[in-house]
Amino acid sequence: MTQRRALVVRGGWEGHQPVEATDLFIPYLEGNGYTVRVEGSTEIYADAAEMADTDLVVQCVTMSQITSDQVAGLSAAVAAGTGLTGWHGGIVDSFRASSEYLHLVGGQFATHPGKEPCERHGGAEDNFLPHTVAITDLGREHPITTGVEDFDLVTEQYWVLHDDLIDVLATTTHPTRAWHPWQRPVTSPAIWTRVWGAGRIVVTTPGHSLDVLEHPSVRTVIERGMVWATRIASA
Repeated sequence: MTQRRALVVRGGWEGHQPVEATDLFIPYLEGNGYTVRVEGSTEIYADAAEMADTDLVVQCVTMSQITSDQVAGLSAAVAAGTGLTGWHGGIVDSFRASSEYLHLVGGQFATHPGKEPCERHGGAEDNFLPHTVAITDLGREHPITTGVEDFDLVTEQYWVLHDDLIDVLATTTHPTRAWHPWQRPVTSPAIWTRVWGAGRIVVTTPGHSLDVLEHPSVRTVIERGMVWATRIASA
């Protein structure tokens, strides 16, 4: 069997620990028959030959910039069958100025609501809220999330703007609180897939820090998502 090729692209905002976070999953990929190439920038996306030989892209690049030829190269590769996956800001808060990238991924981080103002002290923990990731009916049958029960986290709870081309495997609901301006609970997708041409995309929004990535349910979803997103071999 031909060995599968994974490309790990990491960088951007250091607060999401792109090196340490992706290092958690490289052994899993290697142990499951992938050869892994690691890049510290998105320049490789513009290399059509390299992208055509890549079966899976694991991206962890929060914010940052991307050129038009790089995002066009990534989009073309996915449409041709290269898988794309990632977690948290590394995939859903990347390249905010690129509408082409947002169109590819299907959802964009908007905010993560915070604690009551009197409980904030200026650190990342100001936005760590207890919340539930609820598996949808589709998610209970999907190979990425089958057997995964609803689970609770205390971390950033992503509010995501999205379109309806995504297939939602799990959601999270933002309640109403006296210090927030919205007047009814808002449900956001927390885990989703997207089919783009011949390619598959998987987005997992939990993953702000290493302890969240090591949560058994989060890690299971990310690892299964890598396998599911990988290019489907030709018959």
